[in-house]
Amino acid sequence: QVQVYESGGGLVQPGGSLSLSCAAAAGVSDIKPMGWYRQGSGKQRELVARILNDGTIERAESLKGRFTISRDDAKNAVYLQMTDLTPDDTGVYYCNADLLRAGRVILPGAWWGRGLQVTVAQ
Repeated sequence: QVQVYESGGGLVQPGGSLSLSCAAAAGVSDIKPMGWYRQGSGKQRELVARILNDGTIERAESLKGRFTISRDDAKNAVYLQMTDLTPDDTGVYYCNADLLRAGRVILPGAWWGRGLQVTVAQ
């Protein structure tokens, strides 16, 4: 049973844009999508951006100005808008979420999506 849906990604040319979405299924209240990480081939997984519960945004400084993260609390979803993409942005992008119980975070950042492939190439 899928509880969180990741969508977006794909193949884009350099300079192009892509959007990623990570949304909990209706009625799912124990998983709260918070942000995105990525992992390039042969590289470690790294933070792209995440929105903390107080609204603070943490992001990789190198991506500031090109990648924008946003939340929709009503939909329990987090989105990533990526612009001016380069081949260095190629990799698998993972949605990361907190686990909750009775509305309180019990395991921050404990849930990972399966990942979305983003390929930037001619």
